[in-house]
Amino acid sequence: MVIENLQAFIQDELATLWGVHSQIQELSGNLAAIHAVLQDAEEKQIRERVVKLWLQKLSDAAHVLDDILDECSIESNRLQSDQCLTRLDPVTIMFRRDIGKRMKEMVDRFRQIDEERRRFELRGRVPERQQEDEAWRQTCSGITKHNIYGREQDTENIVEFLSRSADSSNDFSVYPIVGMGGLGKTTLVRWVYNDNKVIEHFDLRIWVCVSTEFNTMRILESIVESTSGHNPNLSTLEALKNKVQEILLGKRYLLVLDDVWSTDKWEDLKSVLLCGGGTKGAAVLVTTRVESVASVMGTCPAHHLSPLFEDDNWLLFKYHAFGSDKVEHTELVAIGKKIVKKCGGSPLASKALGSLLRNKKEEIQWVNVLESKF
Repeated sequence: MVIENLQAFIQDELATLWGVHSQIQELSGNLAAIHAVLQDAEEKQIRERVVKLWLQKLSDAAHVLDDILDECSIESNRLQSDQCLTRLDPVTIMFRRDIGKRMKEMVDRFRQIDEERRRFELRGRVPERQQEDEAWRQTCSGITKHNIYGREQDTENIVEFLSRSADSSNDFSVYPIVGMGGLGKTTLVRWVYNDNKVIEHFDLRIWVCVSTEFNTMRILESIVESTSGHNPNLSTLEALKNKVQEILLGKRYLLVLDDVWSTDKWEDLKSVLLCGGGTKGAAVLVTTRVESVASVMGTCPAHHLSPLFEDDNWLLFKYHAFGSDKVEHTELVAIGKKIVKKCGGSPLASKALGSLLRNKKEEIQWVNVLESKF
């Protein structure tokens, strides 16, 4: 976020007028180099205290820099809103002098942080690790046996939308589901995908996990494989496009695009999905953390997922922590409810911590999790 704010400030002519353009450029370069090795640093901090301290130093400096950039934005807006102000305005002169001094201090601060980065021999992400991460992020459409907790109304609303879209005159509708990581977007869509009304409404249901790279060929391959049961083994985009259109033409289909991070190739995929207008009543469900993705892809307002209510989150935690155990562990229940409160409505956090404590029956083990800063 700070890097993006710096880039925006570089484009602002006031950066040049205030004499901080070169400092902003150096800061941007240092931050970009640091950003490239952040994942390595975050992993190494577990074993190396010096790296953990370096990350804290970086975080503190980034917050200070972000505050400075906010002040610059406010001053820029003030100058633009009042046409009578000039560069010779006393307040502007004092602000320019103050910003120049503080930016110089930030350059020195980040220069030192960047030099320490070199000493720690932190490395950028390697392709093999990226592939592992991509594989780890893959999702499927299957649902678990336990109940859905706290998302009944969300499920009902989305199923209702899909039922209406099937009878609409549009070629297809795109419904984005937006929320931060861990809120259960994928779980919610799994329940929708497997709802009896949805199954009855659509001729085809297709699940594709997109993940961080919007790879059109991989998405088209997944569509063919999902519907035919075998890999298409087609080497060109044109051949895949023709095959997918052959499969979808005249069908009322539901396509789930799970975990979308960018829309670079969306228009290419959209042109294939439209199938020359032969897909009346088709629908696409998109899950994403990114508001701009929802804005670009959606044909209707996005469905924003809220944190779970505490009672629902407790039921989810309880299921994973105690399972089918009918015995009420009064002391553990009291601690568990405090743990859930700290989860802030995140079902992923409740599920993870509940699973962690499933076979731990000692009170001290639960207290350690409750008091853990991690």
